[in-house]
Amino acid sequence: MEHAMSTRQKITPCLWFDGNAEEAVTFYTSLIPDSAIVDVHYALTDTPSGKEGGVLLIKFTLGGMVYLALNGGRRDAFNDAISLSVDCEDQAEVDRYWEALTANGGKPVACGWLKDRYGLSWQIVPRRLPELLADPDKAKGRRVMQAMMEMVKLDVAELEAAAADD
Repeated sequence: MEHAMSTRQKITPCLWFDGNAEEAVTFYTSLIPDSAIVDVHYALTDTPSGKEGGVLLIKFTLGGMVYLALNGGRRDAFNDAISLSVDCEDQAEVDRYWEALTANGGKPVACGWLKDRYGLSWQIVPRRLPELLADPDKAKGRRVMQAMMEMVKLDVAELEAAAADD
């Protein structure tokens, strides 16, 4: 049975911020192409996270996908159980996202992962990595995986060298 594709996104991730949702969303939408702030909702009363009239919820697109950003207060912080993975065309794109997302308090983690200054986890992944890992030659895939496991920011040339190393 064939299903018609819907242009409406059924599930929307909601990101919980501690009063800085507007700053974070402005940063993210300036960084990722095909991104924009769609709508901003303001608190109609004082809330645990802010005063009446302050930004409560922002609907935005990030790379064409719809997200919500909630100024929810201090109760919950981001953790590594969820991350945003960025498919990068080449090393230049990896470098651009890596530098922007680790700037001003962001932190490199390992294997292409980082935490931005808001505490959100990202995976900055060159498109070539899954291609190399899926090579029919399992030894190549293992060498690429081992090389990746030793990296912080992923390096396409080093991944290619690991694949070619016989």
